[in-house]
Amino acid sequence: MIEASSAPLGVAPDVLDADPLPQASPAPAATQVTDLAAHLAARLCHDFISPASAIMSGVDLLGDPTAQDMRDDALNLISASARKLGDMLAFARVAFGASATAETFDCEALKTLTEGVFAHVRPTLDWQVGLPTLPKPAARAILNMAQIAASALPTGGIALALAALDGPDIVLTLDARGPRARLRPEVVDGLHGLPLSEGLGGHWVQAYYLNALVTAAGGTCASEITEERVLLTARLPQ
Repeated sequence: MIEASSAPLGVAPDVLDADPLPQASPAPAATQVTDLAAHLAARLCHDFISPASAIMSGVDLLGDPTAQDMRDDALNLISASARKLGDMLAFARVAFGASATAETFDCEALKTLTEGVFAHVRPTLDWQVGLPTLPKPAARAILNMAQIAASALPTGGIALALAALDGPDIVLTLDARGPRARLRPEVVDGLHGLPLSEGLGGHWVQAYYLNALVTAAGGTCASEITEERVLLTARLPQ
């Protein structure tokens, strides 16, 4: 047990004391990979279809000769939806894809990507990551943790993002606080590395993917759910 006085800068003592989530036995490789790919594709399509459809609706209004009085509304809809789609694509390219050959990511760039997602949801992001860069596994992990934290605050709140060094490890924290803060049961299963049993695959797959990438990097995930608070942590080797 790590005493409070030994906690690294920017990490709460209770984060370091959190018990790691137990790891489930992996499913057969072929089934696991194909199912994961299908769920990830469905999740990304869900994220992109709403702004893409709104853009098409705006274009249709511009082309409708009977709706010329709504031209300004159509242009505003197209502009806002295009911005959201661009933000989501840029975020997903790093969080889920092989976006670059670089093995480290600038934390200011990660902040910008995360702010792009939070610009379209109710919660507010408080980015307090003091490290200048993060290795690729930790960079992907903190992006996915941030989006999960945003989903855990359906009526709004504040998601505090932290990253600090603790000996040979990097400790990532997303502390989501707000009314009705919660994690869906399928998200909890995903964080444990468990297969989807009930609930929505789109919510499960991101948590499962987070667990998989942290585990593959030699790290562990942990979560804590209390009244009006969801605490997500990941510990990865530098």
